[in-house]
Amino acid sequence: MRTLTKYEINYKEYRCQNFRIMISGNMKTSKLLFVLSLLILHQGFINENFAQGSGKSAKPVQIRVEMDNEIEDINPVWAWFGHDEPNYTYMKDGKKLLTEISEANSVPVYVRTHNLLTTGDGIPALKWGSSNAYTEDDEGNPVYDWTIVDKIFDTYVERGMKPLVEIGFMPEALSVKPDPYRHYWKPGDPYNDIYTGWAYPPKDYEKWAELVYQWVSHSVDKYGMTEVETWYWELWNEPNINYWMGTTEEYLKLYDFTADAVKRALPTAIMGGPHSTGPAHPDAERFLRTFLDHCLEGKNFATGKKGSPLDFIGFHAKGSPKFLDGRIRMDLGKQMRDVSAGFEIVASYPAFKHLPIVIGESDPEGCAACPMTHYAHNGYRNGTMYSSYTAAAFPRKLDLAKEYGVNFKGAVTWAFEFEDQPWYSGFRDLATNGVDKPVLNVFRMFGMMQGKRIDVSGDLIYDYLSIRAGSVRGENPDIGALASRTENSAAIMVWNYHDDNSPAPSSAIDLLIEDIPSDRILVQHYRIDQDFSNSYAKWIDMGSPQQPVAEEYAILERSGQLELYESPFYLDSKAGEAVIQLDLPRQGVSLLMFNW
Repeated sequence: MRTLTKYEINYKEYRCQNFRIMISGNMKTSKLLFVLSLLILHQGFINENFAQGSGKSAKPVQIRVEMDNEIEDINPVWAWFGHDEPNYTYMKDGKKLLTEISEANSVPVYVRTHNLLTTGDGIPALKWGSSNAYTEDDEGNPVYDWTIVDKIFDTYVERGMKPLVEIGFMPEALSVKPDPYRHYWKPGDPYNDIYTGWAYPPKDYEKWAELVYQWVSHSVDKYGMTEVETWYWELWNEPNINYWMGTTEEYLKLYDFTADAVKRALPTAIMGGPHSTGPAHPDAERFLRTFLDHCLEGKNFATGKKGSPLDFIGFHAKGSPKFLDGRIRMDLGKQMRDVSAGFEIVASYPAFKHLPIVIGESDPEGCAACPMTHYAHNGYRNGTMYSSYTAAAFPRKLDLAKEYGVNFKGAVTWAFEFEDQPWYSGFRDLATNGVDKPVLNVFRMFGMMQGKRIDVSGDLIYDYLSIRAGSVRGENPDIGALASRTENSAAIMVWNYHDDNSPAPSSAIDLLIEDIPSDRILVQHYRIDQDFSNSYAKWIDMGSPQQPVAEEYAILERSGQLELYESPFYLDSKAGEAVIQLDLPRQGVSLLMFNW
């Protein structure tokens, strides 16, 4: 057991789901509380050390990859990201992270943010942001100011990225209940404290529509029609819960006025919604169906005609981790049930089945700004459990889309960065203080997958339907793979995932590769585990400094990049076949790149 750092000793209070631990700050603290507090504070790290223990499974697990068995085009649904606080976008670490995300993908990355129309001074806070795009003069006339919105979108466009434009929230001057307007939520406060005047309907739908029309028109003037035609526009966030303090009918009315305004400004704009919560819940299913029915057959509140424009469909899908018996238990199955329910609903509408589907938030749980220092079940976020979960999740989303025959366009990972916060506080983010977390390296791996998806089978690959039904809770982990190939290259991602972050040996894997089109291929092996591509483990080894010196920062920055597990080597195939032997720790991920 390592020695507590000063930062940890001075940490006064730790809240978990059902209990509270007090740490006295002096060394007379009982040994039991001392050890227990450490286990919880860095619970993800400690569990991963145990889970990736020195033991090894006796019998190798077999994974077979058939390079000639192409299934479909590799679909880069992972190239979508989002976050609550839009003003982080153009800040120092925000720009750095967006550059890295863009460089990790060969396709344009889409970014979604809340609060693009929220009134305020542009200073970010947790679950808060503002643009002050709309105010009114003393006579009640609209005043438009696109300065902050342009700074946000300029940051994307300069990097070849594109906005998934969330039209919201309600400007203070338009809200039917503007007071109180600005919230001051912090971790530990009741979540409902965030729902203030920005969440209410407009007092004037015509003024709201004109605001939307002016925004889209301004975007076309500034960025050009050809560019803006590729953006996705949608109304609000999760309007079936308290993010929308109006009725369902009022939301449908707002959608009609919004969609009409978008299309008047740019008839070829891509407009959709409703970005409601996980449709596996009956209330959320009912809301999504009500919205789709309205867009198909309802009377349009803005035009009086039948139906409303709908170019894509958005809903959200979340898991539900728990902190049980001193460990984190993830729930990949819960997230897949949301994904599946949404796909099934869309597939049940023949008129809409062909439309692109964007899972507007697709994450292990629901609150990115809720750190592990207040919510113990979020301790998965810093280490390799988040990266292995992500690796295992995306292929199952693709499988479910194929199951229902729907047009799956993208899944937004709701994780970005939180500027100037304590190091590794346990927010759901991709980087901390400009240093990348292990999960970002999984997205780097995904970004290296090109061409066609090819068939994979194996001894311990959980069927996507069994994950949907019961998650990954059996005696064995999910040791699976996603593979792709082009004319002269291939990529195979292999993960060793389990919902329970419990002690477990590493797994020996025989990777059997068939139909190799060359006798000799160059192999590059990348790895995310406790020792590779893991800035968090490096930070722990340093003693968890809250103010790293320049040399320490440089080391952390390098350790946050995707690392080679071993030197590149040549592999000789016989009759188009070869075997690569891996030793993969629990919650580890490998990517093997082949070139010939």
